[in-house]
Amino acid sequence: MKFSLKSLLIVTTLIAIVGCVNKPEKEANAEINDKNMNKEKELTAAEILGNPDYLAMSYGGYRNVDHGIEPAIDEIKEDMRILAAMGVKIVRTYKVHLPHATNLLKAISELKEEDPKFEMYVMLGAWIDCKNAWTGMEPDHDQESEANEAQVMVAAHLARKYSDIVKVIAVGNEAMVHWAATYFVRPTVILKWVNHLQDLKKSGELPKDLWITSSDDFSSWGGGGAEYHTEDLKKLYAAVDYISMHTYPYHNTHYNPDFWKIEDNKKLSDMEKIDAAMIRAQAFAKKQYDSVAGYMKSIGVNKPIHIGETGWATVSDGFYGDEGSRATDEYKEGMYYKLMRDWTNEEGISCFFFEGFNEPWKDSKNPMGSENHFGLITEDGKAKFALWDMVDAGVFEGLTRGGNPITKTFKGDKEALMKTVAPPPTLD
Repeated sequence: MKFSLKSLLIVTTLIAIVGCVNKPEKEANAEINDKNMNKEKELTAAEILGNPDYLAMSYGGYRNVDHGIEPAIDEIKEDMRILAAMGVKIVRTYKVHLPHATNLLKAISELKEEDPKFEMYVMLGAWIDCKNAWTGMEPDHDQESEANEAQVMVAAHLARKYSDIVKVIAVGNEAMVHWAATYFVRPTVILKWVNHLQDLKKSGELPKDLWITSSDDFSSWGGGGAEYHTEDLKKLYAAVDYISMHTYPYHNTHYNPDFWKIEDNKKLSDMEKIDAAMIRAQAFAKKQYDSVAGYMKSIGVNKPIHIGETGWATVSDGFYGDEGSRATDEYKEGMYYKLMRDWTNEEGISCFFFEGFNEPWKDSKNPMGSENHFGLITEDGKAKFALWDMVDAGVFEGLTRGGNPITKTFKGDKEALMKTVAPPPTLD
């Protein structure tokens, strides 16, 4: 495969992060064979995904408003211990083009060396963009960025080097959905790189049981409008090992609020209205899941479908706050987390809940922006309401984040928390 000059420059930068990528094929195969000697002790993606004993979580780990401050390996190890205590054993990460992904894998490797019983696996993301994405120029959605090649190369290298940890590569994150107007690509681009990685598996350059997918909005997987129902999408279904779909009832409380708003029923208390709304939110997620399953069935495909992202923010001064859909607070996040875990565990669906920890860089100019507050745990180690029972049970005993013990938000005062909780708006 030929490289453009721009791709070569990108690869050179990434080599500085992850080390030599271009190992000879024999050396690469030997590395895989050495690790496969203990294959009886290793689980595969097929055994991990959908297994309720291996809960899934999205993980960023960036603790600062300045996204340029990378999480240190010791900080990542703190986070991995916390997630492992929660029963999480597979994390999804996104950033092979930054030190984060490599440092995550190094951190897990060190934890395994310290304790051979420690388990944590990774779904590794290769970011995919269209031509001119993020440049200020007009995005060309029919052409891909030259950087994509380097992303896939590095993801493959990391999957080979850490084959005991990396069990999935996701080609693109919400890279096909049309509302990602800055960067989305057509399915043919995702298909190209999925096929490339599948070919590396066939040639022995990647582990044969490594699963390849793309993680995207439910609509991109055919659950939305007919504009997504293309021949290339059908080919992509045939090429991936499973479907990783996203569903966000939280965002739809603003953009598609029919399921969320309530009748002005005087017979129900506010708490009954809130609880009923969260059950409707779970039903909304199920409906989107079923829409993907229905499309898949309609094209004659039968593959596992897992949830690559879903979540619920706890702070918002925008669309989802008191002046908007009123979806945002810790009680609702806690209820949504429980409802989604109960459903997906029972049905054998992996659910990469978004996300383990708050990341304040996501809306750096607005500390109250919802994107900063999807975590189950705050930047300074306070467990939100969804995890209060775990704090009570001593799950986090001896664990810290940034030197802080894991304690409850609101100092554990549920009455104070509930003062921040409001029922959804009424129907017009």
